[in-house]
Amino acid sequence: MSNDVENHRDGNAIKALDVPSISPEPQLTWYISLPWHISIYGIAAGYCISASLLSIINKWTVMRFPYPGALTALQYCTSAAGVLICGWLKIIEHDKLDLATMWQFLPAAIIFYLSLFTNSELLLHANVDTFIVFRSVVPIFVAIGEALYLHQPWPALKTWLSLGTIFIGSVLYVITDYWFTLTAYTWALAYLVSMSIDFVYIKQVVMTIGLNTWGLVLYNNLEALLLFPLELLIMGELKKIEHEITDELHWHSFKVVLPVGLSCLFGLAISFFGFSCRRAISATGFTVLGIVN
Repeated sequence: MSNDVENHRDGNAIKALDVPSISPEPQLTWYISLPWHISIYGIAAGYCISASLLSIINKWTVMRFPYPGALTALQYCTSAAGVLICGWLKIIEHDKLDLATMWQFLPAAIIFYLSLFTNSELLLHANVDTFIVFRSVVPIFVAIGEALYLHQPWPALKTWLSLGTIFIGSVLYVITDYWFTLTAYTWALAYLVSMSIDFVYIKQVVMTIGLNTWGLVLYNNLEALLLFPLELLIMGELKKIEHEITDELHWHSFKVVLPVGLSCLFGLAISFFGFSCRRAISATGFTVLGIVN
C-alpha cells in the first residue's frame, strides 16, 4: 500500500517537472490573477501605442533630418544613456554591464541588425503591398519555430486555419503580382527568414539570459550602437552626410531638434515595452501584435 502511495507521489512529481517553463500563465483565481492580466494588456497597449506613434514621428523626422541611419543611432544612444542615467539616479534598476553577458547577447544584436537591414532593402526594392504581404506571413514561421525550438505547444486548429488563410492569400498575391522581380523577392525571402529567426531567438534570449527588462534595453541598444559604424559603411550614409551637410539645413533649429528628440524618446519607450511584451507573451503573439500596428 505504501509503495502505491509513493509511486503516485513520484508520478505527480514527474508531471510537475513536465510543465513548460517559458511564460507560464499563473493558475490563479480570477480576482487574484486580475492584476496580472491588467499588466499584460497594459504592456501590450503601451507597445502598440509606442510603435504606432513612432512610425508617424519617424516619418516626420526624416523629412527634417533625412538620414535614417544616423537617426537610428541617435535612438540607440539615447536609450542606452537614458537607462544608465536613470539607473544612476536610482529611478530604475538595471543589470550591470558585463563583458561576458555582452558577448552572450551579441548574436541577438546581430540578428536584430539583420532584420532591420533586410526590412530596409525590401522596402527599397519592392512596393509596399509586397512588404505587407510578406510581413503578414511571418507569424506562420514564428509559430513553427516556437514549437520546434522553444518547445512550446503547437497552435490550436483555429489558429492554423487563420494562418493558413494568410498563407494562401500570400501565394495568390505572388502569382498575380505584375511587379514581380527576382531582386525584390530575394530580399523578401531574406526578410522572411531574418524576421522569423529574430522573433524566436530573441524570445529564447529574453527568457534565459537572466537580465531584467531595463537590462535588456541597455544591452540591446548599447550593442546595436557599437555595431552602427558597420551599417554606415555598408549603407554608405556617412558619405552622404559628409557630402550634403551644410549650414543652410539649420541642424540646431527647433524644427529639427523637436522631431529628433521625440523620435529618440519614443525609441526608448518602444524598446522597453517591446522587451516587456517579449517576456510576457509568446513569440507568435508578439509577432501578430507587431503586425497589427
